[in-house]
Amino acid sequence: MSQTRLASPSKNFDPAEAEKFDALASRWWDPEGDFRPLHDINGPRADYIADRVMLTDARVLDVGCGGGLLCEALAQRGASVTGLDAAERPLVIARLHRSESQLEIDYRQGLAEDFAEESAGGFDAVCCLEMLEHVPAPASTVQACADLVKPGGQLFFSTINRNPAAWAAAIVGAEYLLGLLPRGTHRYDRLIKPSELAAACREAGLVVSEIVGMSYNPFSRTVRIGGRPSINYLLHARRPEQ
Repeated sequence: MSQTRLASPSKNFDPAEAEKFDALASRWWDPEGDFRPLHDINGPRADYIADRVMLTDARVLDVGCGGGLLCEALAQRGASVTGLDAAERPLVIARLHRSESQLEIDYRQGLAEDFAEESAGGFDAVCCLEMLEHVPAPASTVQACADLVKPGGQLFFSTINRNPAAWAAAIVGAEYLLGLLPRGTHRYDRLIKPSELAAACREAGLVVSEIVGMSYNPFSRTVRIGGRPSINYLLHARRPEQ
C-alpha cells in the first residue's frame, strides 16, 4: 500500500465501487453467475474461520458483507452475525435472502470507521474478506476492524497480492479471458502485498498469526487454502488481551 493509501480519510469510501456492486446486486446469490467464484470459495473460507474461532454463540462482524454469503455461512455454524456494507442494494438482497434462509443476521449499512465509534470492542471476531482492495485507504479499514474486535479476539482478512502473477491471473485471466468476474472488478493499483497488509495490522496493534495462500481452480471449482500467498491470500490476526 502506498503512503497515500495508508492515510485515513474522513470517509474511506469510493462511490464508483459502491455503484459497481449495486449494479450486480441482483446476481449475488446465483451460484452460476457473476459471483460464482465467491460461492465456490465461501465454504472453505468459512471452514478456515471456524477452525480458528469457536463460532457457537460468538459475536462475529463481517465488514464488506455484500449480499451476505459469508454471513449466512457463519450463522449456519452457530455465530451471532452482523453484516456491514457501504453499498445499499447488496444489503437489500442480503435481507431478502435472510428471510428465505430464516437465519438471524443483523445487516447494517455504513463504513467500518463509523461503526467502530459506536461498537468498539463489541465482537469476538471480525472478518473483512475481498473488500480491502476496493477502498481508498485499506489501512483505515484495518484499524477500524482492530477497534471493533474485543481484546483477545480474532480477525480475518483476505485480498489479492500485487505482483505480475496476480495481475495475469486475477485480472486478465479471471475478468477478461475466462469471464469469472465482471470486467473492472479489480484495479491493479489497489491490490495489496502481504507485507503491506501485515504492516497495517501491526500498526493497528494486532498480532499477525498466519498469512496463507488460497488457490482456486475455476475448471474443477475447487479451493485449496495453504502454501505461499502468491495471488489470493488470507491473513489471520488477533488483538492482544492487553
